[in-house]
Amino acid sequence: MTTKLTEGVDAGAVWHYGDPFREQKALVAGKAGVDLSHRPVFTVSGADRLKWLNDITSQDFANLAPGRPTVAYILDAQGRLTHVFGALDDGQTLWCHTEPGHLEPLLAWLRRMVFAARVEITDISEEHALVLPPASEQGPLIVSREEVEATLGTNLAGIWAMEAVRIASGVPRIFLDTDEKTIPNELANPEANLLGPAVHLSKGCYPGQETVARVYNLGRPPRRLTQLLLDGSVDRLPERGADVLLDGVAVGRMGTSERHYELGPIGLALLKRGTPVDAELLVDGIPAAQEILVDPDAGLHWRPERGLGKA
Repeated sequence: MTTKLTEGVDAGAVWHYGDPFREQKALVAGKAGVDLSHRPVFTVSGADRLKWLNDITSQDFANLAPGRPTVAYILDAQGRLTHVFGALDDGQTLWCHTEPGHLEPLLAWLRRMVFAARVEITDISEEHALVLPPASEQGPLIVSREEVEATLGTNLAGIWAMEAVRIASGVPRIFLDTDEKTIPNELANPEANLLGPAVHLSKGCYPGQETVARVYNLGRPPRRLTQLLLDGSVDRLPERGADVLLDGVAVGRMGTSERHYELGPIGLALLKRGTPVDAELLVDGIPAAQEILVDPDAGLHWRPERGLGKA
């Protein structure tokens, strides 16, 4: 029995095909595909496309090889996340996708930044669709809408499965697990993976780069992304955007949540950096324990080398 979502950012997509836990297992095993055709897609073509994007985004597009998927953030002058897109270059065209409801402002911002660059930006959402094929080494792909069924095959997983697997992996979904104050440093542990897949620290300047570099090298981000293990005895999930409480005091913001086939109900939240890592929290009336994703002391690891101690 196929069930579609009727509301929320993924409205119109298939929530599940009748057995969401089986779908999760198949997705983890690389044996199921996901139809993401509700997400908007666009292309950036032209001889200057990679150099131009290298100058205005957080990602190293100058050295992007054809066939290698990437993710990029667009930040404001204070380093706060304003746009995000995934991309795959084929040597002539960059094929891109972003979150539902965010294509129009993203394309408007990109077009304002073109100036004299030889680039062309095209919304291709009517003719093309985003899909996640089974066992895809390149991640999501953009294909013509006529090719969706053939690309995905017959073993499918819904949005429930994809979101549960994503949350279990500690991967934030921009705009859902973030807010207007989020900076990239709050989302990834620099000890584990620099600043995640979307930020390159060794490239030249771009909008917001000064804040990202300063917090990375000298300071600690004000908040940290955390996985929450939610009390499974409560028969509901917390509301996105709900306050996360410690002893009745708000210490964070709830992001996405879903029921996982092994971990039970789980979610992602942005917590104040100083929140004790072993504290039991309460979100929307549901008790929650923390699974650390971002080191609360991120930024201190480099201080001893500079003789600055850990103050």
